[in-house]
This record gives sequence, structure tokens and C-alpha cells, in this order.
Amino acid sequence: MTTTPESLETPDAPDRQPATQAASPQAPAGEASPDYGVLRWLVAGTFIVILNETIMVNAIPRLMVEFSVDFRAAQWLTSAFMLTMAVVIPITGWFLQRVTTRQALGTAMSIFCAGTLLAALAPTFEVLLAGRIVQATGTAVMMPLLMTTLMTVVAERDRGRIMGNVTLAMSVAPALGPAVSGVILDVASWRWMFGVVLPIAALITVVGLQRLQNVGETVAGSVDWFSVALSAAGFGPLVYGLSQFGGDAAAWVPWTCVAVGLASIAVFVGRQLQLQRGGSPLLDLRALKHRSFTLALLLMSVAFMAMLGSMILLPTYLQEVRGLSELETGLLVMPGGLAMGLLGPQVGKIYDRVGGRPLVIPGSMAVLVALTLLTRVQVDTSMAYLLPVHILLMVGLAAVFTPVFTIGLGALPPELYSHGSSLLGTLQQVAAAAGAAIIAAVITARETSLLGDGVAALEAKVGGMEWGFGVGAILAIVVLAIAIVMPGRVAAGAPGSHSGH
Repeated sequence: MTTTPESLETPDAPDRQPATQAASPQAPAGEASPDYGVLRWLVAGTFIVILNETIMVNAIPRLMVEFSVDFRAAQWLTSAFMLTMAVVIPITGWFLQRVTTRQALGTAMSIFCAGTLLAALAPTFEVLLAGRIVQATGTAVMMPLLMTTLMTVVAERDRGRIMGNVTLAMSVAPALGPAVSGVILDVASWRWMFGVVLPIAALITVVGLQRLQNVGETVAGSVDWFSVALSAAGFGPLVYGLSQFGGDAAAWVPWTCVAVGLASIAVFVGRQLQLQRGGSPLLDLRALKHRSFTLALLLMSVAFMAMLGSMILLPTYLQEVRGLSELETGLLVMPGGLAMGLLGPQVGKIYDRVGGRPLVIPGSMAVLVALTLLTRVQVDTSMAYLLPVHILLMVGLAAVFTPVFTIGLGALPPELYSHGSSLLGTLQQVAAAAGAAIIAAVITARETSLLGDGVAALEAKVGGMEWGFGVGAILAIVVLAIAIVMPGRVAAGAPGSHSGH
């Protein structure tokens, strides 16, 4: 059964109304596109849950004191969130095909709210860590749910505009996490980071379940638990191992974890290929046969690595080198996050008119220029230099993310939307861990070398950060190279190029 945008907005709209009326490319000039009400609460839910992925960054020093833990242990509040996402997301492709939209929203947001409440009331560090893991389990479902629903209900002519709005949830939320936590920590206890989020998430859950309409049809089928185990044994150790490079762990630990993870993923891939011939893979890898999707997957992963580098390095520079407070750091990086969010809808509208290439290629160039400029940071670099460079970086990423998501998922047939979304989400978590590992290793090596040459500690730290931003600039070159060969639009006649009917 086809679900039209009108039926999403008006539950008792007659089923006999032609779907083509909502999605007709020949809509009169100036006429507003249909209002896809089904997406509102999914976007709101996705924003609030993804915000929590980075909200703990500024709270680490305070939590180390309150719970008497060292930095390595405190970092698990972020690492465990990322690890859980990497393990759970591959399962969501199967899960989303077997439950209704309302059931998926209710399950994801209820789990997230339970984890948030547990974290807010945590009497010990271990309970706080458990709360973060429960939060991440709910978060892992929301992004694939949003992307799958969007690709199912939105007419092709409107996808850029709608995807631009969705960019707010997927890209701006993690960028604003440190800023939001900085403001809260300046006036209240760390517990209020969860206390503020919980009622908002609960309200979104209650109202969303009342107003959300189910989209598409469920598909019956059993889960292959061997694939679930292989997924956990693959993506979990891989992300953990990558996150430990350059850390305090013994040298054999990250290498062993990465080897175990890669070996398990290889078996996981073989198992999915076997299940594809028989029916129900946990993660359908046939999505990778579509060139536009594969290019989009590569570009998004590398761009995410570059973005993460700036998200880690710039706040570290501002606090450890320039001596800014948590609040001051959050306020300095906030304009860039806001610029990305405000530009998202405009980027989407431009994509609908002119396609992706006039956005993705200049956007990739902007990312490259910004990260290259950040390699010039010194001990006394002015804020007047850093602020516009950071905004340029975020604007460039906004110009890249919206078209690439739209082109990549649009190249897939509808039955692969949930699996394509899961692949994108999983690779983002792996890319985040890999990017952090590479940058940390480069910074440590450069800083150690400079200290050995007699350079002062602060200058050596900045020298390491310069090389860290240099890694980001190299990644941006790769992003630009992929952008050049990306198509401008979903090819006419491609499996996912339908117009909502």
C-alpha cells in the first residue's frame, strides 16, 4: 500500500486519492510542497538523542572529581556510547522491516528515556556508564528510522528540501552537544544535562506516538542470531581497538581488538552473502552494488572523520592552550553548528533546483580550505581568525552532507532503504573511531618529537595539533576527489528514483 503525504497529514484522507497528485513534478510554480507531517516527530526525536552523543565532552573533568575516576575511565562515558551504537546499528536494518513506524519510535525513545533517567539519578560511575549504554541503544534506532521513513514517503522532487531539514538532527546535534553542556555546567550540576533532556524526550515520545502514522508494510521473519553475534564481535572490538590507539593501553591491546574485529566482520559479510541467497540477511549488502550509494558511503565516512577531528581538536586547543572555560569554548563553536543547521534547508532547496555537484564540490573545497587554515594555529592565534574558519568548515560540511545523503539513499530500491541507512550509521561510528585514533596517534608522535628536540611543552602541544588538523586536511582532499566523481542527481530510472508512488 502506498502512503501519500496527504494521508500522513490527514489520517482520514480517502485512499482512492492518486498518489501522483502529491508528488507530481509538474506542480504549479510557487505552490508549496506537501507538508510531510510524519517526519516532524522523528526529526525531533533524532535531534534530542543524537545531541547526547557529544554532550558529555565538557563534563569529563567534573565527573573525574565527583566519582574519583581517572581520565581513561571517564572517557568511557563517550566511548561506550559510540561502541554501543556500532554494535546495535547493524541490527536496525532487520528490526525496522519487522515493526511499524510507531512501534519503532516507541521502542527507541522509551529505551532512550530509561537510560537518561538512570544516568540522571546515577549514584556511582558504573551506574552512569550503564545509563549511557542504554541511551545509546535507543539512539542507534532513531537515525536509520528517520532516514528510512524519509526515503519512503518523500517525493523525489522534495527530497533535497526535506533532507536539508533532517541535516539539523544528524549533523548539528553532535556539533551543538559541547555547547549545550557548557551552558548547563556553568549554572548547574552535571545531572541537569540529563534532567533537561528527559522531559523533552518524554514529550516527543508521547506526542509522537499520538500523531505519527505508520509508513510502509512490515515484513515477517526471524533474526539470524549468529549474524547478531558476529556483528557484535566485529564492530564492537573494531571501534574499541581503534579508539585505544595512542592511549594508555598496552600496545598489543588495540592491535588484537582490531584483528578480532576485522576477522569477525569478514565472517559476518560471508554470512550475509549466504543469507541473501536464502532470504533474510541481518544487513543486506546488496546496497553496495549501487555505485552512487557506495560513493556516498565512502564520502560520508571520510567527511565524518574530518569533522570529528575538528570537533575534538578545536575545543581541546581552546581550553588547554588558550585557557578558555567550558562555557566560553561552547559559545565559540556554537555559531558554526548553528550555521550548519540554518543552511541545511537552504542547501536542500538548492539541491532540488540544480542537483548536487554545484553544492558538493564547492562544499568539499570549503572543508579543505578551513582545515588547511587550521593547520596554521599558534599559541596566540586570535579568536577573530578561528571563529570564521570554524564557520567556513561547518558551512562546507552542510553543503556536502545533504546532497550526498539524498543521492546515496535515493539510488537504492525501497526495500533496501533501512539497510542502506544502517550501513551509513555503522560506518559513521567506525569512521569516528578511526579518525580519532589516527589524529591522536599523529598528535602524540609529533608532540613527542618536538619535546625531544627541546621545544617548550605548550609549543609542542600546539605543534601536535597542527599536524592533527593536517590529517583532517588530507582527509578533505579525499572527500573532494570522491565528490568530483559523484553524480549530480539520482539517475533517471534508478531503483530509488520513484516520485513517491
